[in-house]
Amino acid sequence: LSEIETTAKRASKAAGFSWGESEEIGKCVRQLEMFGLPGIKHLNSYYHDKEKNIYENLSLINESNYSSKSYCPIILGISFLDQLKIVENYKKISISGIAYPILFLSFLSRSSEIIGKKINVKIDEKEILLNLNINIYSNFLNLEFPKNSKNLEIIFIENKDNFSDDEWKSLYKLSENTFVEETDSLKKGAAGAGLTDND
Repeated sequence: LSEIETTAKRASKAAGFSWGESEEIGKCVRQLEMFGLPGIKHLNSYYHDKEKNIYENLSLINESNYSSKSYCPIILGISFLDQLKIVENYKKISISGIAYPILFLSFLSRSSEIIGKKINVKIDEKEILLNLNINIYSNFLNLEFPKNSKNLEIIFIENKDNFSDDEWKSLYKLSENTFVEETDSLKKGAAGAGLTDND
């Protein structure tokens, strides 16, 4: 993984990105490969396409973002991280036309960890759940990630318990059976007890 990160960083610098941007790209490709997603394949393909195509840089992210050209997934990802405290207040973010959206996906996964919320991403008709940069769930199984997305939607999921108050109280009541009743002998012998300082 370290070699993947270093090579991706150097290749990104050679492709025209700054060293700071290249470092972010290296982290993202490493993460994609760690999750079993084709980061190297898509980065390599993107850099070859980048020589022939002009991609739009989206620097300021709004709730709705549209361009007649495809957005660069890397500049978009870095901008997203930079503006995270603002964009997390949006209910839904729509972005039309992203080249190699899997590369942007990695930046979103890191964003999920930073803000402490799950992020639901819809790439055209496929849904992906980013879980605090711990894992990525999707229904892309056995399918190729697209080279271009027509529309991508991002929704921040508010943290909620998956259990009711009654279920919690019931489980907590059961756990109380392990509590030890306090006695005089326990008070005298427990950690921190006694009047003598042995240090």
